Order: sequence, then C-alpha cells, then structure tokens
Amino acid sequence: MVFVLKEIVIDLKELDTEEKLYGFISREMGFTEGTLDNGTLAAALEKLAEKVKFTFRNISDRGEYARSAMNVIRASENTLCTTELSFDTMKRSDFFYDLPEELIAQTPAEPRNSSRMMCVDRDNGTIQHDHFYNLCSHLKKGDLLVMNDSRVLPARLYGEKEGTGSFIEFLLLEQKGDKTWEILVRPGKKAKPGTRFSFGNGRLRAEIIETVEGGNRIAKFECEGNFFTALEDVGQMPLPPYITKKLEDKERYQTVYSHELGSAAAPTAGLHFTSEMLDDLRSRGINTAFVTLHVGLGTFRPVKEDDVNRHKMHSEHYYLPKETAELIKKTKAEGGRVIAVGTTSCRTLESVGTFFGDMDEHEGYTDIFIYPGYKFKVIDGLITNFHLPESTLIMLVSAFMGYDNTMNAYRTAVEEKYRFFSFGDSMLIL
Repeated sequence: MVFVLKEIVIDLKELDTEEKLYGFISREMGFTEGTLDNGTLAAALEKLAEKVKFTFRNISDRGEYARSAMNVIRASENTLCTTELSFDTMKRSDFFYDLPEELIAQTPAEPRNSSRMMCVDRDNGTIQHDHFYNLCSHLKKGDLLVMNDSRVLPARLYGEKEGTGSFIEFLLLEQKGDKTWEILVRPGKKAKPGTRFSFGNGRLRAEIIETVEGGNRIAKFECEGNFFTALEDVGQMPLPPYITKKLEDKERYQTVYSHELGSAAAPTAGLHFTSEMLDDLRSRGINTAFVTLHVGLGTFRPVKEDDVNRHKMHSEHYYLPKETAELIKKTKAEGGRVIAVGTTSCRTLESVGTFFGDMDEHEGYTDIFIYPGYKFKVIDGLITNFHLPESTLIMLVSAFMGYDNTMNAYRTAVEEKYRFFSFGDSMLIL
C-alpha cells in the first residue's frame, strides 16, 4: 500500500499563468526556499519522504508553462498523478507529446520479432521493457490473439497523362466496381473527367469518370489480364508520409498472415510476428483468429478539429467471420483473454460489440471513434505500436489503458528511445 502524504488539485483554468501555478504549488507543498520553477520543483519532489497525489483539471486550458510543470510532476517517482478529462471539453491538444524526429523508424526491424516491446499494466500503469520475441511469456494458455488479415494494395501509381506525358500520381482508395476505383490524384487539376492516363509503359491505363465529394475521382482502369497482377507489377506501397526511405522489400509492409487484398495502409501491430513465432504460440495453447478491416486513407489524416467530439472518422469495410466470433465466446466463457492485435482489430471487435451487442458473424462499414469515456465491450488486451501525437489512435489507447498511463508510457518511450510509428516498436497492454 502506498502512503500518500498530501493531495493537490491543480485546476489550470484557475491557475492560468506561470506565476499563479508555481505560487499555488509552492504554497501547497510548503516550499519556501526561493522562487519555484521546473528545476527547483523537480528537486523539491525528490526530497519528499512520502508520495504526493496530484490531480490535474481543465488541462485543455493550459499553456506551455503548464505542460512543462505537468511533465516534471509526472516524471517524479514521488508523485501519483491523475487527470480528469471532461467529455464535453476534450481537446486534440490533450493528446500531444514531444517526439524527436530521429525516433521515427524509417526501416522495419530485422528479424521482424526483434523489435522492443513495452509491457504496460492497464490498471496501474506499471511498465516493463522486453522484446517482441518474448511475447509468449506475457500470455497464458487459453488467451486469444485476434489479428487483421487485410493485405496492403500496392496502391500508389506513378504515370503520365496521355498526349502530353505530364506527371500524375494516383492513390487507390476503394474499389467501386470491376476495375473501377475511387482515387486520390496529384496534381488534381490534370484529372478532369474524360482525361486518360498511362502507368508502367501502358501496363495499366485509366480514364477519369467523375469527380466526387471531397475532390476524389472515380477512375476506370484497363489492362491485359488480371487487374491485381498488373497492379503488383507497376504499383508502389503507399508508405506513410513520415517514412522517407525507400522500402527494398514490399513484403516488409505486409504481415506474414495477410491475404485479403484491400488496405491502403498496413495493420502495423502485426508486422512484428513471424510464422515460426505464431506456430510456437499455438503450440503453447495460445489461440489465434482473424478479422478483416481494410485500412483506408483516413489512417493518415490528422485530426483537424480542436474539439475531439467534432472529429468524424473515415468509414472502413470490415468482416468478422463466424469462426472468430465463436472463438471469442469460447475464450470468454473459459476465462481467457481476448487480445486485439492492433487498433484495426480492436475497432472491428468493438464495432460489433457496440452496434450489435452479440458476438456473431458480421460484415459492413464502421466509422467508430474510440476515445476516453468509451466503455470497451470485447477486448481484454491490446498489442499496438506507438502512434502519432494528437491522432485518433493515441486517443483509442488512452481510452483503453487510461489517459495518465498512456501519456506516461509515451514519455517513457521517448526517454528510453523506443522506435515510433509504422516500422517502430511494440506495446503490449494487459
């Protein structure tokens, strides 16, 4: 049991200047030795004999002075911190953290399962550092890993406008019919209805049919033989914009169990698994099952609304097979844990749990937005990567293991120089 010497409530709506904040903390802690600042605050906290509990309120009204002070308080071993997030006033900026650019992974780990793994207890926030190849030591016989088997389309096409030879870039978003796709075009001014383009020296050709809401286009493709074979020949992997190094092996942006073509981005939490590792997990009584959610372009889109409640998710197609639903029910009945591999698997399962209530075969589209305040219906654990600041994905993680646990885990990951984003390290939350 932890003995708490004092509880201090910091309301940043009232303490709206640096002078007010540090003056309040100084009075509450009985600190009288000079002017309080980040340096002296850290030193004062280190001298405490017992822990102090800090509760932060109205953090959306903070400035940089408040962010710095909260980071110092949260980093101390002598503090317990909680943050009261209001559903009505939650801001995008509440989910910001500082990330040095050099921590953004540019290449995948080799071998796949050699990546580091941060293990976090979602109840108390305790952190352990491990490697992904030791995942089995954190799981129990009867646990169920649910993975997204969607396969990434080589959906980025570089070509030329027929007649002029001017450059064009297509990004395939969603199939609308036979060889007919909704696409994102750059530069858009060249892609008027009726305009034709060529890719791979004519291996693929396309004509713009119409412009749709949001500025995307509908394109009809032509090719010799199978469309997807031609796409494999001339298409490039649609890597996220923060990855600037060329990917030498396309399969490194695919999971080893992917087979349902349709995603514009990889379900990256699964990139850490090898086939041998999956076989080993199954031999130990840890079960695996699959869902399909085709990751759309929305995974790259930032949250633009400062008010989190106003953000609208991009709709994505999902499928929950009957055999997976049955395994989930069996696992729950026998006391095992359902662990989603990635936010896409999580969103698929929680969509079914939220919108249908039953665990059965379902297929459709989901735009579920999971952020703090959401009550989880299905999953007991989550394997995920480290996500972008202010993204819907870090909001989902915060909903699952708590805001303070999440922000502390991310601060620790930066301090310990974990690798971030798609090709980065892993986090196991149980």
